[in-house]
Order: sequence, then structure tokens, then C-alpha cells
Amino acid sequence: METTHNACARALGITFSNPKYLEQALTHRSYINEHRNYTGGHNERLEFLGDAVLELVVTEHLFANYDNPEGELTAWRAALVNTDMLARVATDLGITRYLRMGRGEARGENMRARHHILANTVEAIIGAIHLDQGYDAAKRFITRTILIHLDEILNKKLYRDPKSYFQELAQRHRGITPHYEILEERGPDHDREFVAGVYIGDELITHGVGRSKQDAQRAAAQAAREHLGWE
Repeated sequence: METTHNACARALGITFSNPKYLEQALTHRSYINEHRNYTGGHNERLEFLGDAVLELVVTEHLFANYDNPEGELTAWRAALVNTDMLARVATDLGITRYLRMGRGEARGENMRARHHILANTVEAIIGAIHLDQGYDAAKRFITRTILIHLDEILNKKLYRDPKSYFQELAQRHRGITPHYEILEERGPDHDREFVAGVYIGDELITHGVGRSKQDAQRAAAQAAREHLGWE
């Protein structure tokens, strides 16, 4: 019977010399808390390593291929390595089915928290690849799974702050500055979630959800731009 991490390695298109690295990368701390017989480690140290490798690979790529100012390159890099992008990559790769989490996290309905777990797992997998096969192998993985989204980021201007960009578009299309209201606060104090609505005049365009009010407002601005089809 194929193990979970071997199935994941096959899905990733990578053969690990030491499968224990990938097993650890797929193990969230909450799994260990609920499985006392498990003797392996969780993925936080691999995440720490993978985060550094990811940032270096993306930075090298942008530096080598673009002559833009530092501020623009920094914004592009941030759009490539942020939580939402890495969670999207994890979903595209089917990593969710191989993750080992505690029951609470597995059942959790907090989408933002789930995105963080997925993004952290991608970084941990990068760290595992780097330990197992070296920098060049990690670079190839990052290139084919993450850097492929760069053209979309540039074409759709996803690197811009969503609120600032939506304000420019709203003023251009409607001649008015949008405003935001917090429509709902939910969840316990340690895991708060906010729902923000974005309005143009008295019209509620759409809403967004985030772990902070600012995150919720940014999500609402991004959703409103997509809803209205404004570029």
C-alpha cells in the first residue's frame, strides 16, 4: 500500500532520496499533539528553511530578468510568495489530500487559517526538496509551480495594493471614492475573523473576509474589482 508521502511525491513529480523529509513537510504541529505515538517532527523548521530558499529563487529570477526599480521588484516578489498565492499553488498541486493535521484544523471552517496552513506547507516542501536534493532542485520546483504565475500577476496588476488600486478605478469609473464597513465579526478572540463590505456611495458592491479588518477590506477591494470587471 502506497504511503501518503510517497503518493504526494508522485503528485509533485519528485522522487525523494529520503522520504522522511517530505513526511515531515506534510505534518502540521496539531497532528503531533493528537498522535502521541508519532515519532517524527512537524514542518515548522522546514517551513523556515523553505521560506528563505523561495525568497532567494524569486529574487534572483526578478533581478536577472527585469531592470525595474527595487520597489517594483519587491512588490512583484511579495505577490508571488504571499499566503494567497502559495495556498493557490498548494491547491493546484493537490497537497490538501496529503496533509496530516489534527481533527480541529482538518474540520476548520476558517478559510484564512487554512490558507496559512497550505502556504506554510508549500514552503516546508521547498525546504524538504532543498535538504534532499539541493538548491537547483528546489529552484526547478519553484520555477514550474510558482514563477509560472508571474505573467498573470503583472498582466492583472495583482502586485498593487487592492484598496489603493480599487480607489483609483472607482474614481475613474464612477467619480467617487469607495468606503468600507465591517459587517460582521466572528470566531473566538484568539481566532477572530472579520467581514468587510465595500461601498460605492450607498451601493454595497461585495464583501471580503480576513483575520484583521485591514485584510478583510483588502479582500473586499479585490473581490469588488473582479466583480465589476474593472482593470
